[in-house]
Amino acid sequence: MIRIENVTKHNSHRILFIEASGTLQRQDKAGLVGPNGAGKTTLFRMITKEEEPDEGQVSVDRDVSIGYFSQDVGEMSGRSAVAEVMDGVGPVSAVAAELRELEAAMVDPERMDELDAVVERYGEVQARFEELDGYSLEGRAREVLAGLGFSEEMMDSDVGGLSGGWKMRVALARILLMRPDVLLLDEPTNHLDIESIIWLESFLKNYPGALLMTSHDRAFMNRVVSKIVEIDAGTLTTYSGDYEFYEEQRALAEKQQQAQFERQQAMLAKEIAFIERFKARASHAAQVQSRVKKLDKIERVEPPRRRQTIAFDFKPAPRSGDEVIRLENVHKGYGSRRIYEGLDLTVRRKERWCVMGVNGAGKSTLLKLAAGATAPDEGTVTIGAGVKMGYFAQHTMELLDGDRTVFQSLEDAFPQAGQGSLRALAGCFGFSGDDAEKKCRVLSGGEKARLVMALMLFDPPNLLVLDEPTNHLDIATKEMLIAALARYEGTMLFVSHDRHFLAALSNRVLEVLPEGVHEYAGGYGEYVARSGHEAPGLRG
Repeated sequence: MIRIENVTKHNSHRILFIEASGTLQRQDKAGLVGPNGAGKTTLFRMITKEEEPDEGQVSVDRDVSIGYFSQDVGEMSGRSAVAEVMDGVGPVSAVAAELRELEAAMVDPERMDELDAVVERYGEVQARFEELDGYSLEGRAREVLAGLGFSEEMMDSDVGGLSGGWKMRVALARILLMRPDVLLLDEPTNHLDIESIIWLESFLKNYPGALLMTSHDRAFMNRVVSKIVEIDAGTLTTYSGDYEFYEEQRALAEKQQQAQFERQQAMLAKEIAFIERFKARASHAAQVQSRVKKLDKIERVEPPRRRQTIAFDFKPAPRSGDEVIRLENVHKGYGSRRIYEGLDLTVRRKERWCVMGVNGAGKSTLLKLAAGATAPDEGTVTIGAGVKMGYFAQHTMELLDGDRTVFQSLEDAFPQAGQGSLRALAGCFGFSGDDAEKKCRVLSGGEKARLVMALMLFDPPNLLVLDEPTNHLDIATKEMLIAALARYEGTMLFVSHDRHFLAALSNRVLEVLPEGVHEYAGGYGEYVARSGHEAPGLRG
């Protein structure tokens, strides 16, 4: 259906693809992976013809429709979310527009002489509209928006009043409603909560068309894709299986290639030693020449291309008292809306609480109460003895000095640290080379989040309060963060929509529901087993 044939592509001074080839067949569900800057978005743009390869070709079969979701959603305002979603469905919306024109023509006195032709055409268009399931279009639009977390009120409100994250959901809903033959999805789970991610999983697993997507959510990838297309050093390599299987196969292939490389190097060293030893002896001239020719013909085995991954050993956190936070009879509301009424919670040393709840349940409010970023209307919040807190939330990213570079920000915070340590820290969080010299004002939201996390963890507090810490982190950076936090000796209270992160790090679950708060001993895995659902909004 889609063929990439011997494609070479340069981007400015960088080579993204060198004679790369690959295919996407009907009903393939493929994950596209590769390090940042490898060319994933460029590949999408070449498939949609927004860019052309320098050499080779990207071909799409005739009459194959493509829906492309990217992070650049453009301007939206003046229409409801439902209308915005319905407007993007391609053939159905065009047929619907023609139906409306024909209905107007049938009652237009000035066009009565062409009524027969109009009626005939109306029948044809109506049949096509029924074939495209057009009459259920609005119902399907609402169903998709509901799956992505929209309330009825939000669906019917002006889309211009929505935040950037909710506009992303509208753009995603528009692509899903199109029902194209091929879905190209670039990070579709950004800005989604767990309930919406799980709904999208189900939608994509049952989708009859082909799918090619990128995602930083490994649990999502594992459940949706059945093949992985990897971009590495300009080539495309396809692995059958989910993301976990790809990781295993890639590691195995690297190990085998390394062993093959080492065997060949040993053989070459032996041959070269013989040549060097006997090249001056006339009695061995024939043997030397034979071996030189043999070496010239040998196809050299390259060592495996190793991804640069930096592991960082964070300093141990100082010990706190056994009781870290106590909330007693806490009441909190905004205007007439009550969030908590009489909340009691005690967080003890080394506990790692993940807070679960649907949108608006009060997850971020609870973290703000614990961090002292907001005060309770009634009740008390007590921080224990010896507690040093680190609080990560989206607004903390705006506290960075825009005139300082990434590296200067780290030096300002840790003047006694060596440059090597700070460079390693920057590299851990995706700021290697020139990226460390970017000024904070030009950083994207994701880059700011990574820098704030680096500043927090270099000299770690003994209490981490984290509100969506994994937003915008790629899989490799998440894995580094999970490994570092798994060794962390302090206490955690956090909100995340990443199930791999939740399962790896939590040992307590606080479920926030409209009818009250429930505590679960054990981590996220035990919570799922005991409750029978992966998130509070998925209760039967």
